[in-house]
Amino acid sequence: MISYRSGNPALSSKTFKNTNTNRLDGVMTLDGTVNKTALSLIILLASAFYTFANHNTNYIWFGIIAGTILAIATIFKKTWAPYTVPFYAVFEGLALGGISSIYAHTYTGIVQQAIFLTFGIFGSLLFAYKTRIIKPTENFKLGLFAATGGIFLVYLISFIMSFLGNGLSIMNPQNSSLMSIGFSIFVVIIASLNLVLDFDFIEHGVDVGAPKYMEWYGAFGLLVTLIWLYLEILKLLAKLYSNRN
Repeated sequence: MISYRSGNPALSSKTFKNTNTNRLDGVMTLDGTVNKTALSLIILLASAFYTFANHNTNYIWFGIIAGTILAIATIFKKTWAPYTVPFYAVFEGLALGGISSIYAHTYTGIVQQAIFLTFGIFGSLLFAYKTRIIKPTENFKLGLFAATGGIFLVYLISFIMSFLGNGLSIMNPQNSSLMSIGFSIFVVIIASLNLVLDFDFIEHGVDVGAPKYMEWYGAFGLLVTLIWLYLEILKLLAKLYSNRN
């Protein structure tokens, strides 16, 4: 069995361990996972549109906290995925819509550009993966795992520093220095490449005949990465806008 090294908290070498392999409920299929992913994205976008269109930022922290709780529950109780993932999409959408509204108020057109780039990267990497232009070898996974771990360590340090005054300046969307922009470009690249591991995870789940509920779990893994990628693209574009102005 392939050992998974991914920065995505939903994916690990233990993902397929202790899963209910009752074939009476069906097995994981590619079409099923695609359908669940599409449905999850529709729920996420509809929820985000609600708060974005109404310029409602009151649900940001509520959405983040509720979404985090559901994400943790999904990771530790994968059989709950068919129920937790749709609600995860709802709450994360509420948060994303509010966050996007804040960015849109300051930078005209930034949200539309970020959405276009996110789905453009998603489509491009899916094509690269299917045509084997990019192969998720063990060295690839190990390098990506190390880079992603380093990024989240920076996030953690910045989060702790924010309680003591200010976080790391390179994390500030209004910091248009070359170092800050370079850091955001690096994070966007790493977040994008994590999609390759998501594709590999789904394909592997189908190959080993994972339980049917793992289709929702595969959709969940993609949502986690896409949300991270979208937020980092927003930050990068904000820095580029600030640098231009």
